Amino acid sequence: MRRLWLSLGALVAIVIAACGRTPSSTPADPRAQDWSQIQSAARGQTVTMAMWGGDPAINAYMRDYVAPQVKRADGITLRLVPAQGSMIVNMLMTEVEAGRQHSALDLVWINGETFYQLHQIHALYGPFTAKLPNQHYIDWNNPFIAYDFQQPVDGYEMPWGNVQLLLITDTARVPSPPTDPAALAAWIHAHPGRFTFDTGFTGMSFLKSLMYAFADRPGDLRGPFDAKTYRRLRDKVFAWIDSVRTDLWHHGETFPASTAQLHQLFANGEVDFTMSFNDGEVDNRVDSGLFPATARAFVLHTGTLQNSHYVGIVDRSVHKAAAMVVANFLISPAAQLKKLDPAVWGDGTVLDVARLPAPWRQRFAVAGTRTHAPLRRAIQPYARREPAPEVMIELTRDFRERILHE
Repeated sequence: MRRLWLSLGALVAIVIAACGRTPSSTPADPRAQDWSQIQSAARGQTVTMAMWGGDPAINAYMRDYVAPQVKRADGITLRLVPAQGSMIVNMLMTEVEAGRQHSALDLVWINGETFYQLHQIHALYGPFTAKLPNQHYIDWNNPFIAYDFQQPVDGYEMPWGNVQLLLITDTARVPSPPTDPAALAAWIHAHPGRFTFDTGFTGMSFLKSLMYAFADRPGDLRGPFDAKTYRRLRDKVFAWIDSVRTDLWHHGETFPASTAQLHQLFANGEVDFTMSFNDGEVDNRVDSGLFPATARAFVLHTGTLQNSHYVGIVDRSVHKAAAMVVANFLISPAAQLKKLDPAVWGDGTVLDVARLPAPWRQRFAVAGTRTHAPLRRAIQPYARREPAPEVMIELTRDFRERILHE
């Protein structure tokens, strides 16, 4: 099973070696075929999927469950490549600039600014989602699914999972955690050195959640990017950081670079809070022994971001049929139920459970329970939609310039 994962260097070598070569024939466009024809065309193909490889639980789910299932049922070999975000964008841009007609990638795990950037360079195939049988279990009227960072998906991405940002604390140390920015600031001042956030995706998402708390109206962050609104809310968030900075971990002079580092600080007892952009992760971390049994997740009552993550098919892929079959399996009730299990991944489902056959509804009802985090229905009222992708791009840049002084 180890050969399912290609190193990034190996993928680059494939890209370079393949430049200038084209298949002997161009496969038929799956959108013009029925599902049985798509399945037939997919059999025997290899799908190269680019995905974040930083979580052993997710890697194991893909390697030990998804890959064997699509191999056994559909004769598809799934090859996994550790790449995400700008790496994927740069890789596909390199192919375009090299004049390559056929990509080394077939399927990509994306959302937000990556979807935005890939759309700009016309790197995604679609619309394709209407061809997948299991998409009928998805509620496309749900704005947390139909819109990716305020961008309509329009059939160019298949939702794969849905998550919400939660903070996590050890109730043995913090029995009554603060639930709004003012209360959190007061707690930080009273407990210097015991709070921080990471400088990666989750930390920036925490800051975007604070933007909602400081907004004048709930709709301030909806719709296309507005530079004036962004700057106003950014300045309020940075003012909040400045107000607590000297009482942050390491006096706010340095921050953990990733959620994994923040988790480790929390696990070691160096800080009293961590956070996760997966409301089911805390149960997984407690079960694995990383977090104490007294760890609990909670939501800021001023709101936290909820979003979906997706898979897209590369426009220049020659294995589109097989990529569609893999995407369809990823949203099957069986695959979604499997990853919902905190012992496996704890990733929220994108399926509308009410649309499932009764036996599946019952299984999802049982699987949706958890011990160390509030149920999704309890935190849904505090869910906030992702703002436009430019907000993340600008906030990350401005944070590094104005807070980190890089």
